[in-house]
Amino acid sequence: MKNAVTKSSPEVVTPSTKPSPAAAPGQPAGDISLSSFDKALAFAPFTSFHVFKNAIAEPAMTIKRALSQALVYYYPIAGRAVGAAGDDGDRQLRVSCTGEGVAFVAATASCALEDVRMFDRPFAAMLKELAVEYGAEGCGEGDPLLLMQVTEFACGGFVVGVTWNHVIADGAGIAQFLQAVGDLARGLPRPCVLPVSCGDDSLPGLPPLVAAIEKTMMTLENKAFAFLDVTVPSTLIGRVKAEVAGDADYSGEPCTTFEAVTAVLWRSRTRAVVPDRDAPAPLVFAANVRKYVGAKEGYYGNCVTSQVTVPTSGEVANGDLKDVVRLIRRAKEQIPLQFENAAMNGAGARMEQQEIMGVLFGYDAFYVASWRNIGFEAPDMGGGRAARVMCHVEPAAVPSCVACLPREEAAGGASVLSLCVREEHVDAFLAELSSLG
Repeated sequence: MKNAVTKSSPEVVTPSTKPSPAAAPGQPAGDISLSSFDKALAFAPFTSFHVFKNAIAEPAMTIKRALSQALVYYYPIAGRAVGAAGDDGDRQLRVSCTGEGVAFVAATASCALEDVRMFDRPFAAMLKELAVEYGAEGCGEGDPLLLMQVTEFACGGFVVGVTWNHVIADGAGIAQFLQAVGDLARGLPRPCVLPVSCGDDSLPGLPPLVAAIEKTMMTLENKAFAFLDVTVPSTLIGRVKAEVAGDADYSGEPCTTFEAVTAVLWRSRTRAVVPDRDAPAPLVFAANVRKYVGAKEGYYGNCVTSQVTVPTSGEVANGDLKDVVRLIRRAKEQIPLQFENAAMNGAGARMEQQEIMGVLFGYDAFYVASWRNIGFEAPDMGGGRAARVMCHVEPAAVPSCVACLPREEAAGGASVLSLCVREEHVDAFLAELSSLG
């Protein structure tokens, strides 16, 4: 499938008109200060792919026009990240609302989506052709905050690839922005959700442990983990939920899909790769904390924390799945406390922050991000919602996976893109998953 994609030269898309305060509340011009959530992820690029099977008229032109209109409302995204080193050594970053625009590429593929088996590895290998990327040095000051490519396939389907500097938005924020693009592509007079700018300064500080994790992650070298595209069956998810509900010692809200899927992945991986049952088996998972920190409706800046739990390998590998769910649930319940007690997070009851940091970046640790219920499934460019949402499958710094990706064909389960085991542990990991049915 090499050379199947032909790209136009990148062009700059600017806001279609000058924004008004009503369109871009907060600060439609000038500089916008950034929260500690934003600064922690500054200049970290991320890419999502949105696979649409149903044709629309002139996808690239339609979406480019809607993108220009959406930038009127999301004016900061058309700006640039700037700043100099402060006296304390930290970067005094801000977003300068220059209106310089974002990068856009129109592309065509000489094949149909079905030809690349978009749910299998051949499609994953093609993903790099379906997005605009920052240069080898990564994104920096002066670069566009967002890059978009629309690739039209011979079947009429198309893929929207979006790469962004994480300083401007988290996954939920980009999903909200893409929903606005879709609203305008379908001819609505304005986005259904009006944005609240990334200049919202009402957020609390990022908890120290989370800030330390983010800072360390930025310095780690990527490692060679095997890419696995797996599905956790809905029957298994239902069984885990039923086991939790039937546990007389369990109280609280019903088991969520995220908890069930993470329990399945975490226990299977721990059994496959951590032979010492007394060794720590850390789980680190991302959590959207908008509801805990008072973020306004429409806020699209970064508002994600990391939660840590550090049981022993034996607690994870030897327990029933309902017991593993309990470990995850206890960690989730501690998330609001991150902002009440800034000194420690939920794992601080087990060990000091420095000791926690000492076990979080080895092969025994497991990082999970869930794309369930953050809005990536919602954008509709005119032909219905995406059949699948994916992310880049490049080398990762830590064993990780993106779970619960929106996927039309995954009605029978939860889609997971995994970079969490080395090649020598693939068979053992998959065998553990298969044994659960």
